[in-house]
Amino acid sequence: MNPHVLILGAPGAGKGTQSDRIVEEFGVEHVTTGDALRGNKQMDISHLGLEYDTPGEYMDQGELVPDAVVNEIVEKALSDADGYVLDGYPRNLDQAEHLSDITDLDAVVYLDVDEDVLVDRLTGRRVCEECGATYHVDFNPPEEEGVCDVCGGDLYQREDDTEETARERIRVYEENTAPVVEFYDDEGSLVRIDGEQTPDEVWEDVKAAIESQA
Repeated sequence: MNPHVLILGAPGAGKGTQSDRIVEEFGVEHVTTGDALRGNKQMDISHLGLEYDTPGEYMDQGELVPDAVVNEIVEKALSDADGYVLDGYPRNLDQAEHLSDITDLDAVVYLDVDEDVLVDRLTGRRVCEECGATYHVDFNPPEEEGVCDVCGGDLYQREDDTEETARERIRVYEENTAPVVEFYDDEGSLVRIDGEQTPDEVWEDVKAAIESQA
């Protein structure tokens, strides 16, 4: 069983945690837009007739990579994968429609979490300056406050984990991705899962959703 799974949810909903479990359980690849872009920076996109001939040139200039480029990269990543969980794409309706043209999804899982809970999760994250290990002040605290268990480095709060930034990230996500959720809901393929449960409880629901549809 090599299911094609799409996981949707706002920042802080737990997509990364559940994606890791899907990979482990079903032996599929975790395809994220960021990883796919980084892995294909030198891909030849000259045939698209855009400003640059490789995705890397957009990234080096700090510019937003156009949908047409992201679509091509995701298509390549999915065609190379023997089963996958797709995370971070589609981000808008055009991308969702393109995805329907290039692959068949077995399960579309949406982790539903209230905004205040998302903010608590995002603002509680702490990252090690030395090794990048991630903690959470409530859900996954280090043994010693402010100190990494792995390497002893100092833990800090990333700029994009402040409350103001967290709420803005969620607002942008909702604005862009609400139509995507609606698209799959109208299609009848969306499975809403209560993302406020414990990670283990969420996983049981995610696994059941995939097994019932794949």
